[in-house]
Amino acid sequence: MISDKIKNYAVGFEEYLSGLIREDSKEYSVVADACRYSLLIGGKRLRPFLIREFYTLCGGKGDHSKNFEAAIEFIHTYSLIHDDLPCMDNDDMRRGKPSCHIKFGEANALLAGDALLTEAFGIASKTENISAENLIKAITALSEYAGINGMIGGQTVDLLYEEKAADEEVLSLICRLKTGALIKSACTIGCLLAGADQKQINAAKEYAEALGIAFQMVDDILDETGSAEKLGKPIHSDKENNKSTFVSLLGIEECKRRAAELTEKAKAAVCVFGDKANDLIDLADYLCKRDY
Repeated sequence: MISDKIKNYAVGFEEYLSGLIREDSKEYSVVADACRYSLLIGGKRLRPFLIREFYTLCGGKGDHSKNFEAAIEFIHTYSLIHDDLPCMDNDDMRRGKPSCHIKFGEANALLAGDALLTEAFGIASKTENISAENLIKAITALSEYAGINGMIGGQTVDLLYEEKAADEEVLSLICRLKTGALIKSACTIGCLLAGADQKQINAAKEYAEALGIAFQMVDDILDETGSAEKLGKPIHSDKENNKSTFVSLLGIEECKRRAAELTEKAKAAVCVFGDKANDLIDLADYLCKRDY
């Protein structure tokens, strides 16, 4: 089962992650502790898993994608730390535990996010046994998808629409950038590190774009119907904050229908890889039907 494969991958990956944050002085160890705390309190590890899957799918050998797997998880974790801050979404819980700023204070949480973002590119740059050309392409993709025209842009638009209703076009833009950009980054980077051709890269991007929107639609459904225990964070928070979501705009049943439709689109995109894409097909189904 794909869920078991992801869990098994996550075990080894977290052992690797745990050794990447090192501080040279106890005087600033609190920020290193905050980084480790947020990195290691769980999570699906979806984005690094996608890097590894596409790297292998496109002919990559060994574990030479592992630094980028760590880098994208560093960036994802930093985004969650900052997203939880009072000036952003103001969430006190993350993955069933106190958010970083609740445990370490706002200033240290802000610095921990900054540290993770900065360290991500240092880790990625130390990748070995990948051509310089492909390494530069992958680092560029990581920067672009995480930056102002990617995740940061999506977060900015999300904040702009906290106090006013967003239509479907705006919600789709937020989703493509805030949620979908790092997913697309992961799929693209896996291809680039393996030296994939343009047809393969395009297929990966199509898969990621459909998967990202479906993922957010399921998230919105779970915020309405899920349990705080399984999700590891409060539910109904979007409704209580009068925030526009796909569910508030389209309703639960229509969101389910569209998520299923997008899942089929994602699966169709990777058919170019033949039977080797079976895990990616199973992953799309798994994410569409998840309950946490």
